[in-house]
Amino acid sequence: MPNVDCPFPYSVNPHTHRAREHLTVWTHRAGLVRSAPARKRFERADFGRFAALVYPTAGPEELELMADWFAWLFLLDDQLDDGDFGRRPERMAEVTGQMRDVLANPPPAPGPPLAPVIGALSDLWRRTTAHATYVWRNRFVSHLAQCLTTATVWEARNRMRGSVPSEEAYIAHRRHTGAIYVCMDLIEIVEGVEVPPPIYGTPAFRNALDAACNVVCWVNDVYSLDKERSLGEVHNLVRVVQHHRRFDEPEAVKEVCAAIAAQLALYLAAEDELRHGFPGDMARLGPCLAGMRTWMRGNLDWSRQTQRYTSGHMDDGPDTYLEAVMMGVDQ
Repeated sequence: MPNVDCPFPYSVNPHTHRAREHLTVWTHRAGLVRSAPARKRFERADFGRFAALVYPTAGPEELELMADWFAWLFLLDDQLDDGDFGRRPERMAEVTGQMRDVLANPPPAPGPPLAPVIGALSDLWRRTTAHATYVWRNRFVSHLAQCLTTATVWEARNRMRGSVPSEEAYIAHRRHTGAIYVCMDLIEIVEGVEVPPPIYGTPAFRNALDAACNVVCWVNDVYSLDKERSLGEVHNLVRVVQHHRRFDEPEAVKEVCAAIAAQLALYLAAEDELRHGFPGDMARLGPCLAGMRTWMRGNLDWSRQTQRYTSGHMDDGPDTYLEAVMMGVDQ
């Protein structure tokens, strides 16, 4: 693997073990992971540690919630990327419509039986919004809706047509398909702060956020390249660059790594602008900037360690780990 440099220090949450244990129980109870092959693959990915690396300051209950969000997002991503569900737009539209309904009007608990992916989202949303403001909830819902729409419409259309998106289109859409805006929003839940809306809308904050999101997404693309190539997946910046610039794979990897370094520099410049421009707001803004830093570093550390993208992990075919019951459909 290439050497991707990151200037931020390593940090890990002390409640990692508790998050792992909780995640095993929660995914089983929610019906997201049932079969033995799916459980084995899920546990090798180690989403509990991922949450601990990117949210190192979270309290034990907040870390459990973050780990649960990761499980939900990654398992949904597998359904969309690896299986037939991601090529059935009418069924995807139905399920994502149910997700939007849950976010708009969370059902009381306990409620009527729901597909596991919907019931789990309902549980996550109730726990996440217990102390969230109206402004934050609206922003988060908008980001999650964009994530779902982009993944189920834009990506699915490309797969069905066999088309490779342009670099510009891919970069713009990748921050949504990777749900990284959603994950950055969750920094505020973990830290118990909210970025003041006037600051959130400034060019400096948007530049910092987009650069941090790009770093996370592109690092993921570098480390997941073998897995996605084996599945014929073209939604990967290395493969997009390779296709459009007619590079060989090592050249494309080198180009993406250089782009990651450039985005890190853009982030640091934007962060510096924010610190100098809003010194009186650092009590709320500072923890969010620190959270972006730990997201960039923690994602890199997890990507280097996880078995989710290793050759042994890829030996499992999608039919062994995708569970139709999770989506409430037969696949």
